[in-house]
Amino acid sequence: MDFKLTDKEEALKREFETFFEAEMNNAPSEFGNGGLEGVYTSDEGFAFHKYMARKLGEKKWLSLGWPKQYGGLEATIMEQVIFDDVRGYYGAPGVDAFAVGMFAPTLLVGATEEQKQRLLPPIAIGEAFYCQGWSEPDAGSDLASVTTTAIREGDHYIVNGQKTWTTGGHKAEFMFLLARTDADSKRGKGLSVFHLRMDLPGIEVRPLAFMDGEHVYNEVFFKDVKIPAEDLIGVEGEGWNLTRQTMNFERSGAGGFSGAKKMLESLIEYTKTTNRNGQPLSKDPNARRKMVEVFIGSELGTTLAYKIAWLHEKKDFMSLITAASESKLYSTELAQQLANYATEIMGPHGQLEAGACAPLGGSMVELYQFCKGATIYAGTNEIQRNLIAWTGLGLPRLKFK
Repeated sequence: MDFKLTDKEEALKREFETFFEAEMNNAPSEFGNGGLEGVYTSDEGFAFHKYMARKLGEKKWLSLGWPKQYGGLEATIMEQVIFDDVRGYYGAPGVDAFAVGMFAPTLLVGATEEQKQRLLPPIAIGEAFYCQGWSEPDAGSDLASVTTTAIREGDHYIVNGQKTWTTGGHKAEFMFLLARTDADSKRGKGLSVFHLRMDLPGIEVRPLAFMDGEHVYNEVFFKDVKIPAEDLIGVEGEGWNLTRQTMNFERSGAGGFSGAKKMLESLIEYTKTTNRNGQPLSKDPNARRKMVEVFIGSELGTTLAYKIAWLHEKKDFMSLITAASESKLYSTELAQQLANYATEIMGPHGQLEAGACAPLGGSMVELYQFCKGATIYAGTNEIQRNLIAWTGLGLPRLKFK
């Protein structure tokens, strides 16, 4: 593998850096330390997210890799990873993870031409915001267990059921839904994908508040919700295969690694300007060891992210499945290591939440509180280890009687 970027890629990276460095100066104070809480917990944060989406849409950076006929630039997977890497470093919003990262690839793979022409352009220009209707109280990582039904009646589907952990459902205009169109089917059979508006009659969104009162997640209830049949995406009953294909799109995790590197740089600066026992914290050998460990981890992670882009270009999709699981596993556990080490280095002050007295604006205690969840959502790390074992190492699956 050649780790050196081409001249074109280097120039594109500098263009991304110049843009995000300038635009992040416009972030309101309510955006805080960014992330999901910055985007979804305040009207000001979400407005900035929408502002950035429109800016990115103007440059066609929301649709970098799409075909030009749908508003894309047909960029390479490496160029997409460079974009994610730089955006992650600056902690910039504007890319709707559900619309851009998940539903658009679903449309490109399985939608009709009419659906592509109708649904892709608003996403490409940053004017459509989605939530994901997948997880349920008894179907999270085991997504094939969903029980929400969508039964065909004439020219509509009637939806009944419940979704949970619906990130941004209180802000989203649309949802892409996975539901069971054959009520008697089991597991992955009989599942279908739908596009729907969140203001349809019969949809109820209830907040699931964090312990600190912040509102990011929701549970969503459907009672006799009517979805036009034209909003079935792909073939009825083939939603499981379509969902799996969607998961094979860019999953490098580059933004997570660069974001960790940016937070580490802030921690290093903090240790240089904070004294303990008569000397800067940066001279404490234990603190230095911990920061070096995180730095090495972020560099390794970035290398893995770029390896994933390389595997995409080689069309080595079997190796890609393993590498994507490795990236998710490694990035989430690196975030835990960073949060643990940072709060240890800061001592009691590291427990202060966002405010004037909190080191680094309270960003590390926020990461400390949130990072465990990252090892659970998008497929638990235990599942990622199984995938690495099965697809990467060729180990047999255990069968329990």
